[in-house]
Amino acid sequence: MTRIAIADDEATVRAGLRMLIEAEPDLEVVGEASDGFEAVELVERTAPDVVLLDVRMPRLDGLSAARRILARENAPRVLILTTFGEDEYLYEALRMGASGFLLKVAPPEQLLEGIRVVAAGDGLIDPKVTRRVIEAFGSHGITSGPPPEIESLTPREAEVLTLMAAGLANHEIADKLFLSQATVKTHVKRVLMKLGLRDRVQAVVLAYETGLIRPGDS
Repeated sequence: MTRIAIADDEATVRAGLRMLIEAEPDLEVVGEASDGFEAVELVERTAPDVVLLDVRMPRLDGLSAARRILARENAPRVLILTTFGEDEYLYEALRMGASGFLLKVAPPEQLLEGIRVVAAGDGLIDPKVTRRVIEAFGSHGITSGPPPEIESLTPREAEVLTLMAAGLANHEIADKLFLSQATVKTHVKRVLMKLGLRDRVQAVVLAYETGLIRPGDS
C-alpha cells in the first residue's frame, strides 16, 4: 500500500484526487493540506510515501514547502502538480529534488501511473512539459563542471546517463544500444548509486547542469 498526502488550496481538487486515488486497491490517502505550512506539518505527522504538491498555494508556496519536505531525513517522494507549467517552476522543482512533475489536466490514468512510478523510486516528467524543462535548463546555463563521481562511471554507464538526460526511456535506450531492458535497468541503478542520486530525474538535472549534455544535443 502506497501512502499519499495531498496538498492543494482548492477543496474540489483535493476531493477529486482523493476519490481517484482511493478507488485504487494499492493506494491510500493519509491526509490533505490546503497550504504549504499544512503540507509540511502533514508530512511530519503521517510520514507518507508520496506527496502530491500544488505549486501555487497560500501562506507557503509549493516550492518552498517541497524544499522543507525534501530536507527531512527519510523524505517522501514529491510529485509536483500545477496548471501553469512555467519554466522557473519546472527548473526549481526538479533541481531541489522533486521526483516528478505533472500538469493537473493530465488524464486520471496518467496521474495514477505517475504516483506509482514515483513511489517505486523512478522519476517522472509530464511529456507535455518535457520540452519546456529542456529549455529551462538551457536558459539557466551550466553551473559547474562534471562532478568527480562522473569518473567512476564506465563508458557504457556514461552513455546510458547521456541517453537518460536526452529523455529516452529504458526500452528506447535498450533499442539504441542493442541491450536488453534488464541490462539497461542495471546500468541505470549503478549510475544513480555511483552519483548519489535518488532517481533519473535528478540524473537529468545533473547532466544538464554540469554540461554532460546540452539542449539540442541528439
